[in-house]
Amino acid sequence: MWISNLDLNLLTSLSILIEETNVTRAAARLGISQPALSTQLARLRDMFGDPLLVPSATGRGMVLTARAMSLRDPLRETLRGIDTIVRQPHAFDPFTANRRFSIAASDYAVNVIGAPVVRLLSNTSGSGIHVSFQNLLCESASATLLERGDVDLLIGRRENLQPVVKARKLFEDSFVVAQRKEHPRGTVSFTIGSYCACDHLLVSPAMGNMWGIVDNVLENLGCQRRVSMSVQQFMLAPPLIENSNLLCVLPNRFVRQFSDRLDFFPLPFDVPTINIFAAWHPRFDADPAHIWIREQIIYALTKA
Repeated sequence: MWISNLDLNLLTSLSILIEETNVTRAAARLGISQPALSTQLARLRDMFGDPLLVPSATGRGMVLTARAMSLRDPLRETLRGIDTIVRQPHAFDPFTANRRFSIAASDYAVNVIGAPVVRLLSNTSGSGIHVSFQNLLCESASATLLERGDVDLLIGRRENLQPVVKARKLFEDSFVVAQRKEHPRGTVSFTIGSYCACDHLLVSPAMGNMWGIVDNVLENLGCQRRVSMSVQQFMLAPPLIENSNLLCVLPNRFVRQFSDRLDFFPLPFDVPTINIFAAWHPRFDADPAHIWIREQIIYALTKA
């Protein structure tokens, strides 16, 4: 008989019958009627091609056949193992586990969370835990990446994540405008006019894009700036700003790490803040390993 057609309840009944050698007592232990257990015994006899239990010569109880005797210990151990698998909680021990967590994120997000997470994991996990950060340029592909199992977590803006994924907020960030030290315009605060009069560098994941959210805001205000250069990665912006007169709007958490090389100022107009979330596929929502790495990231950011 193929195992896919096997009824484990029958094996449980057989194990109790072998222990009790009495249909009435076995039925009581199983919480079923005697006729129902007799029906199961008939199916078991057909399954094994053996009577399994035969009436005792004394008329009291039943006697195990040789086949039933050979099944007693293996059957007990098998059922005990299945019970352990079902009942034992699925635990995750970061000090003994061997696990690689793949996290897709922009270089901005990696720059913000990477160092705090590395510092924390050095104290909260063993040598078997590895974190692999992968470059993320298209947040709208979040569901596909997570569903295929290409990544465990995706770090991005909530509005760009597809609704089918689970998500948890990591942090909020605002924008500032950065310039090089000793910029010819000086260090006075920006007005919209002085801001638009300069040349600008744009960080945009879209290749060759020269228009961003700041340009949308300026357009609504009846203003326009000149974007003379664009790059796809945040980490490319600081050296370009440092060696030119370009201005660049950057997230505050990112740019403050370059305060020794760059000056940064509040924008002279309102730009929506960034809300950064960690996203994962629903099938991993209750997975202990996933829960652990999500909590590590959250805790690391609170201590950063």
